[in-house]
Amino acid sequence: MIIIKKHLVFICMIISVILIVTAALAYPGGSLLDKNSLGFGWSKNFISNLFAVKAINGVENHGRIWAILGMAFLSVGYGVFFINMSKKVSLRVWANILKYIGFANILFIFLIATPYHDLGTISIVLTLFGLFIITFFILKSKQHLLKFCCVICLLTYYCFFFLYGFSYLELAFIMQKVYSISSILLVIALEYFTKHEDFVYIKIIE
Repeated sequence: MIIIKKHLVFICMIISVILIVTAALAYPGGSLLDKNSLGFGWSKNFISNLFAVKAINGVENHGRIWAILGMAFLSVGYGVFFINMSKKVSLRVWANILKYIGFANILFIFLIATPYHDLGTISIVLTLFGLFIITFFILKSKQHLLKFCCVICLLTYYCFFFLYGFSYLELAFIMQKVYSISSILLVIALEYFTKHEDFVYIKIIE
């Protein structure tokens, strides 16, 4: 149990990725650009397409259950990660915010896979805000490689919002996968390569 608790974030992330890929392989077909396309196109579909009862082409989506389970593990992984990071940050106010983001994400990330998808997208805002807080502390630490990784990860989020907001769907499809992967890799790196001592002497200038 101790080993599972220590590696829970990593375990949840890996299982989630496996389940999402399984769901994609079982997806019948259809995309926003071509409803008659076959299978799930990583550069033609949004991940949210995997959660529908029926695929865009009208065929029953047998991959849906795997996608829902994948999001369940993802929600726990992100939630535990933010809670763990809250224990490393020495400033109580920001530590509490990260902790609350962690608990909220356990609920809101999973909602993405339900009929309450629009409400679940709040998790993206919460995750981005949480990563922004962590990036602030990382930039003031001596973790130079993680500074670069944090900034790049945040930029992938902003690029997706820009592309999606201006309806560059073909690029938005791809960027969604890019920010998802970069976020997962960053979370795993922060989970294993940061410790309380990295942030003990960091003070926010009033």
